[in-house]
Amino acid sequence: MIHQPVLYQEILHVLRPHSRGRYVDGTVGAGGHARGILEICAPDGELLGLDRDPHALALARATLAPFGRRVHLVQASYTTLPQQLARLGWQEVDGILLDLGVSSMQLDAPERGFSFQHDAPLDMRFDPAGPVTAADLVNHLDEEELADLIYRFGEDPRARRIARAIVRARPIHTTRHLATVIEAISPRRRAIHPATRTFQALRIAVNDELTALSDVLPKAAAALRPGGRLAVISFHSLEDRIVKTFIRQHSRSQVPAPHLPIDEQERKAVLKEVVRKPITPSPEEIAANPRARSAKLRVAEKL
Repeated sequence: MIHQPVLYQEILHVLRPHSRGRYVDGTVGAGGHARGILEICAPDGELLGLDRDPHALALARATLAPFGRRVHLVQASYTTLPQQLARLGWQEVDGILLDLGVSSMQLDAPERGFSFQHDAPLDMRFDPAGPVTAADLVNHLDEEELADLIYRFGEDPRARRIARAIVRARPIHTTRHLATVIEAISPRRRAIHPATRTFQALRIAVNDELTALSDVLPKAAAALRPGGRLAVISFHSLEDRIVKTFIRQHSRSQVPAPHLPIDEQERKAVLKEVVRKPITPSPEEIAANPRARSAKLRVAEKL
């Protein structure tokens, strides 16, 4: 299924693709953003696309086939960025995109177990060959560990109550069973489904998403050529906080550190924050794709 990726025009605007440029889409998915980048950087710009999900990569291969040898697709985590660039012989790149979180096509595939909208095995792995599933966590963590996971990665104040209910209902092997357990102890009227944050927390833990994000950001900054840009789309506060903190800690626009002289602060800065406030979807995009409503785009440029 062809779909318009989130903040599509905004990504093309901030990355400024150009001929002979080299770009990385670290979460290539079905190839929507990558297609736009490759179209603009014709005739000889190149793109490296990475994704942990082999199903997404198969779609990307079909989407990006017309670009031939200008595109390089690899099933790998974006944390392997330095190794992937070395394999291609690329010293530096002109732009890097990270579109974080779970994709619509993953949510809409019942067998992947990302959504409680379908009854399916509790899986949630981006890479189906990964060692841990959501069912493993739900059924084997003790109550305190489970509560901590739900609170840290789901930011749900009811984490202890939810963990207690889950432990009492074990074994739980399907998405609907888990959602039903959480629904049974939740108020009837809530802005979001009461299981949403628990599902988010399990998905983040299964795929070690926040550790991977913290790991890749310095690698991405190091891989950019001067003037190259890093663009990151996040969908919840945990991701956005990591991205914002990293950019500002390494940016010339950071709040001055009183213990460092100004010239020392300038020397340590490696990035420039391109937009102080994150770019968000337009009302028109949200109306066309409600899942885009929480997207935030932050952009940094290499000094």
